[in-house]
Amino acid sequence: MIHIRAFIGIDFDDECKKYISDLQQRLRKYALRGRWKHISNFHLTLKFLGEISLDQKKRIDLSLGNICDGFRPFSLGISGAGTFKGNDMIRVLWLGLGGDLRTLNQLAGNIDASMSALGFPPEKRRFTPHITIGQDIIFECPFENILDSMGTISYGPMKITKVNLFKSEQIQNKRVYTKISEYSLND
Repeated sequence: MIHIRAFIGIDFDDECKKYISDLQQRLRKYALRGRWKHISNFHLTLKFLGEISLDQKKRIDLSLGNICDGFRPFSLGISGAGTFKGNDMIRVLWLGLGGDLRTLNQLAGNIDASMSALGFPPEKRRFTPHITIGQDIIFECPFENILDSMGTISYGPMKITKVNLFKSEQIQNKRVYTKISEYSLND
């Protein structure tokens, strides 16, 4: 049986990804080490699924189509940056989101509930929308100092009109995310 590693998320247009990449490059100059996300992989994860079968994909497609039909397009923007700490390093370096977070949280909650009904474990942690731009990072000085020197981190608004099912795979030692299904919000 064929299985794919999958997650549900929101993709961004090329202009937004360029803004994120430029910001990432500025932050990178302060890093002693770390793993940095490729520009093509910038996205907002709504629900990580793990391994799914083609049978499950059909049920996921139906469920997500129904959910997205109940939502109108909404706006988000990039707002600020932060970290999830690890032991001796920054486990995740991320960009925050602003805009219509109420709608985003409802969408993520509905997706989590519907995927639970399909047998995927519900999220244990509260949904914290963010865009991962780097992992396992050690900076040469405190992150707060770097943030102060960056100025305001802000981009948008971006109109969110669809949700995607992504396939995640390792190709030549690189993580590659490919959209395999798209669900339009009800315009």
